[in-house]
Amino acid sequence: TGELKQPFKDELPTRQAQLSTLQDTEEFDVLVVGGGATGSGCALDAVTRNLKTALVERNDFSSGTSSRSTKLIHGGVRYLQKAIMKLDYEQYMMVKEALHERSNLLDIAPHLSAPLPIMLPVYKWWQLPYYWAGIKMYDLVAGGQCLKSSYVLSKNKALELFPMLKKDKLVGAIVYYDGQHNDARMNLAIALTAARHGAAIANYTEVVHLLKKTDAGTGKEKVCGARCRDVITGNEFDVRAKCVINATGPFTDSLRKMDDGKNTNICQPSAGVHIVIPGYYSPDNMGLLDPATSDGRVIFFLPWEKMTIAGTTDTPTDITAHPIPREEDINFILNEVRNYLSPDVEVRRGDVLAAWSGIRPLVTDPNSKDTQSICRNHIVNVSDSGLVTIAGGKWTTYRSMAEETLDAAVAAHRLGGGPSKTVGLVLEGGQDWSPTLYIRLVQDYGLENEVAQHLAATYGGKAFDVAKMARVTGKRWPIVGNRLVSEFPYIESLSQDA
Repeated sequence: TGELKQPFKDELPTRQAQLSTLQDTEEFDVLVVGGGATGSGCALDAVTRNLKTALVERNDFSSGTSSRSTKLIHGGVRYLQKAIMKLDYEQYMMVKEALHERSNLLDIAPHLSAPLPIMLPVYKWWQLPYYWAGIKMYDLVAGGQCLKSSYVLSKNKALELFPMLKKDKLVGAIVYYDGQHNDARMNLAIALTAARHGAAIANYTEVVHLLKKTDAGTGKEKVCGARCRDVITGNEFDVRAKCVINATGPFTDSLRKMDDGKNTNICQPSAGVHIVIPGYYSPDNMGLLDPATSDGRVIFFLPWEKMTIAGTTDTPTDITAHPIPREEDINFILNEVRNYLSPDVEVRRGDVLAAWSGIRPLVTDPNSKDTQSICRNHIVNVSDSGLVTIAGGKWTTYRSMAEETLDAAVAAHRLGGGPSKTVGLVLEGGQDWSPTLYIRLVQDYGLENEVAQHLAATYGGKAFDVAKMARVTGKRWPIVGNRLVSEFPYIESLSQDA
């Protein structure tokens, strides 16, 4: 695959140093607009092809859709069901690709991801072989990358694992495996890895307008960079690049219209709401899947940070930087929770500890109103002026989407640089991680066990850098690491690292 020629940075540059690089560099090969999973993935793919790479994000990394997911790394069980029922080869290939990417993501960021068993309760006898065949097909499509083999549970065993399940008419359950990850930290790890390899990356830097020049050969106007503004200081500057990549998620069309005001919308935004409820709503180390809700969607109940995430919805929405969950969406999820659990359990609105709404950038005909039927695939488009747009897709396939985008960018702009090198490229924090790393943090630094586990799961091998900054408590135990709030494993050195 060739050697990486970009200088690997042992120490990450400050934001100010990165801004200086953006302003002082005569011309980049690639400028990525958008610091979500897809944009950060594009920057990492570009810089590891030895392309001079820049990325700007107007808010914080993963501040939008990429941090508001279900936290799953999955192939899409329901897409496979549709592929089989409708003999849809495209959906089948989408699932196969996603399962390959699931395996890769679990390998390159072991500190931020792990396999998660998910229970599918069955309430009708005929559903048992039906769902069993579908789940086994899911294992089969994964092939050698299957995380663990799925299995069937009896009614008694299912209730033993999760006593709150509705007992009436319960036949049994099927358990299958998918991946779970910390989406916001994963996004940041991708961006930091790109910066390690030499990409100039800056958050709180927005694009004011695109720069264009007339192509000497064709006489057409070509995009050659962007006018950027430091949101913090208001300072404006130009970043010049041979190729500009639009990876702005739900805001894809606004950048496309900067390129050409006549462009029609290609994104149809869909809101996905999740709620956070107490941990007793899901088994400790197992998720739950409701495969057929009252309106035909699927709902997940997943253990997360000692709580339970329940979601998601799928409704057309307006595009906004700060989407707010609608009360009817919260109540819809709560009603589905009620339908799934024993009547003895009172599900209350007051149990909702938090909620968020993420805008999925679905790519479709703008006249369509039904977002559930849209295949969550993606498109890569190169405009007449050379703007490369990547839109749609899902978290799990960010890497392959980035590879496809850079392949298109390299071909359209003759950038060179060779093939993608991101398969198996370990992300920031993953290099020195091991399942027992937290024990060394406890033994070497005198951190509390829970705090050490949190640091290892958040920072991976970089947890030692955070532990070194922890202040002495003045107590016999823990020796270092003053908690900011007693109920949570967050210590003061986390704010210093941030």
